[in-house]
Order: sequence, then C-alpha cells, then structure tokens
Amino acid sequence: MASVVDQARKAILAWQDPYLGTNLEKTGSVRDISLNDDTLLVSIRLGYPAAGLRDTIAGELEKLIRAKIEIKRINIDLDWKIASHKTETELNPQSRIKNIIAVASGKGGVGKSTTAVNLALALNKEGAKVGILDADIYGPSQAMMLGVADDARPEVEEGKFFLPMEAHGLQAMSMGFLTDASTPMVMRGPMIASTFMQLLDQTLWHDLDYLIIDMPPGTGDIPLTLAQKAPVTGTVIVTTPQNIATLDAKKGIEMFRKVDIPVIGIVENMAIHICESCGHQQHIFGAGGAEQVAEEYDVPVLGALPLEPSIREQTDNGNPSVVANPEGAIALLYRDLARRMAAQLSLTPKFESSLFSAVNVDP
Repeated sequence: MASVVDQARKAILAWQDPYLGTNLEKTGSVRDISLNDDTLLVSIRLGYPAAGLRDTIAGELEKLIRAKIEIKRINIDLDWKIASHKTETELNPQSRIKNIIAVASGKGGVGKSTTAVNLALALNKEGAKVGILDADIYGPSQAMMLGVADDARPEVEEGKFFLPMEAHGLQAMSMGFLTDASTPMVMRGPMIASTFMQLLDQTLWHDLDYLIIDMPPGTGDIPLTLAQKAPVTGTVIVTTPQNIATLDAKKGIEMFRKVDIPVIGIVENMAIHICESCGHQQHIFGAGGAEQVAEEYDVPVLGALPLEPSIREQTDNGNPSVVANPEGAIALLYRDLARRMAAQLSLTPKFESSLFSAVNVDP
C-alpha cells in the first residue's frame, strides 16, 4: 500500500500549472513532501512570481490531496525563485540584473509604454524585484507615467553612476529624469545609442529579477544597439488588432529574430471596447490580429487588454492601473499577463554561472 507521502505526491502531480500547461514535477517545483505526526508538509517553489495566486494554488493542491488521503492538517508552503536565464548571444547577464525584457512595438500609438509600466508594476505586485528603463530618448514618458516630479533628479555616485529613482515600488531610470519635460532631445543616431547604453550600464540597479525596457517604436538605432551590447533575455511585442499595427508587429518580430533576441509573446492592446452605458462590445480596431501573428510566428499571445479610458487617465495622472485600483479588472488583467510572461521565460534555459560580467560605459 502506498504511503501517505506517496499518495500526496500523486495527488499533487495531478495539478496542472495554468501558465505552463504541465505538472509540478516536470517543472522541478516540488521541493519536499513529508509527514510530521498528523501534519503533511508540502514545499512548492515556482520559477515565476505568483503572489496573486498563492492562496488559490495552495487551496487547489490541498483539495486534491484530501480527495486522496485522510490527514488532519496540511501545511503548503508556496514560494518562487526567479533565475537568470541565458541569452541567445554570448553576452552574460549583468551582475545586478537577472533578466532584461524589452517591451517593443513596430509602430507608435499602440500603448507600448502604458503596457510596459503596468507590466513592470504587475511583476512587482506578484513578488519580483523590478526596474524599468525608458529607452525612448527623444520622447521619454515614464517619468510622467510613474508620477515623478518634473524637478526630481537621480543622485549620482562616484561622479558617473546614477542611483535609480524609486516610484510605486519600482527602480526607474529615464532621460525624463535628467531634463525638463519641455526640453527637446536633439541628437543624431550614434549619440542616441550611446546615451541609451549609459542609462542602462551607469545606473546602479539593485538586485533586479527583471528590468523592463520601454523601447522606442520602430526598428532603429536603439533596438540594434540593445541587441549588440546588452544581454537581453527576451522581448514582448505590443500591437493592436488593426492590420497596419499587426504588419508592423511582424517587422518587429523579424528584427528581434535577426539579432537573436527571443520573442516571449505578444500583447494585444485595445482589443475590444465595452460601452459603459449599455455593455455593448465592439472591436473598434478589428479582431484576431494578434492571434494571426502569433500563429504565423509560433509565439503565444500573453494577453488582450480592452480599450478602456481609465487606463489612459490613470497613467496620465502618474498612477497606472495596477496601483490605482489593484483589485480592479484591468489590474488583474495586467497581473495575469505578467505571470504568463514570467512563466514563459521560466521555461527557457537558465544561466548557471555565478560569475556574471557587467559592462560599464564611461561618459
């Protein structure tokens, strides 16, 4: 007859991770199952942050166990450990950053920056240490989106290193922290690329699980510089269902593949509008665009977000949806999207060496 521990293990392995589509044994997430008198002790460690699902997962596992065995008490300890994952290039992860994720779009106006900041905040709410870098040198927007005062400036160490600004639990850096909001950035391509790398490498990020980079739209100097000089773990492509947007999203995917940066998935923004008065649903920009691109390039759709005025209003006010209304429907959509992205990333090969190399660029 199977022992209590063996039966409990069998019950646990019947549970399918909703974000990975497999059981906890295949992901190596079952750390220990043991019996202490009349208490079953279960230790689970996921490879992605999931604070919003901790109680739900523990409850589902306990239900499966109790259907198999009679036990007085069950103590399920569920946490996560975020690893540093390999990049496709020969560049090693930086010492202060485990994973760099670029949020990009083939064109402007699809809500990329709004998605980037809410994605970063959602990862933080799920239990990860997160930073955000605004790579749009010409038109930085993260300072406003994070509610950082126009006259706030980062502290400087040793005459050349910036300390990231703190906002809503994120570490943040942006050209918007170094200039006035009305000051235009007049630079040629090589200077823009150099400025971006200085913001990345000369910021003293503090032990980040994820650095989200809000990329400028298009396929210009900064994406190419990022691919060549920064150890990017993967990218997320933001699009709308509109044909012209999905066409440009394809160009973005093609560009990142040519420079050996994996595409983690696609986010479809402004997917549907729901009338506040009558509840009528309308696909203003078309339907199914992201799914078609995802199928063509064999990448997942991480999530779809509605055309919702509050998303724009809250972000414009420096209080993005994830922090403005943490339990609201929009915030929960972003948190689900963040978990899906992090879970997809957790399936990729890990960077095993502890001897990370960081590249610093002198000003």
